[in-house]
Amino acid sequence: MAFVEPVTLRLNGVRLEPLALDHEAGLAAAAADGRLWTLRVTSVPEPQDTRAYIETALRMRDDGNRFAFAVLDDATGTVLGTTSYHDILPAVKRVEIGHTWYRQSVQRTHVNTTAKLLMMGHAFDTLACHVVGWRTDNFNFASQRAIERLGAKKDGVIRGHALRRDGTIRDTVMYSMRSGEWPEARAQLLYLLQRHAPAG
Repeated sequence: MAFVEPVTLRLNGVRLEPLALDHEAGLAAAAADGRLWTLRVTSVPEPQDTRAYIETALRMRDDGNRFAFAVLDDATGTVLGTTSYHDILPAVKRVEIGHTWYRQSVQRTHVNTTAKLLMMGHAFDTLACHVVGWRTDNFNFASQRAIERLGAKKDGVIRGHALRRDGTIRDTVMYSMRSGEWPEARAQLLYLLQRHAPAG
């Protein structure tokens, strides 16, 4: 049995369901909303590369080291983006959350906070993880702020860690949260969502 089994998660009009080839057109449209593939510090696929992006995620799922979700508007089924558990380590009950991106029109809304609350809750409460981690490009300041808003602690920087899409070598900023820190983080995220989630 895989450590992360297929599951659909719902909250605040946001639905996370296992990423599948059926999401290809919707994910391509999400990438096109804001031409996200032109951002240097992300790995968003160009629309014509969306199928290969999904196929890679599915191969990594089969290998047990990544489980990707499509993030959808629960009412309309519109694909808003994608996010994943990755670097899954069942022996020490650790996952990381990443490969996350959303169409530009829903950025800076309740969507990311809701999706992260769902994934963190599933990781800590269902999978009984001891640690959830995040990593991001040292120049992706928006991502660093978003991770810090979740209540994650900065572990440090791995220098010369990975290639960017433009061929330059990035430093990677690492964050984590331990299971004992989750209740307070969950309370804070619920408070933020209560203040900022759309009415109805």
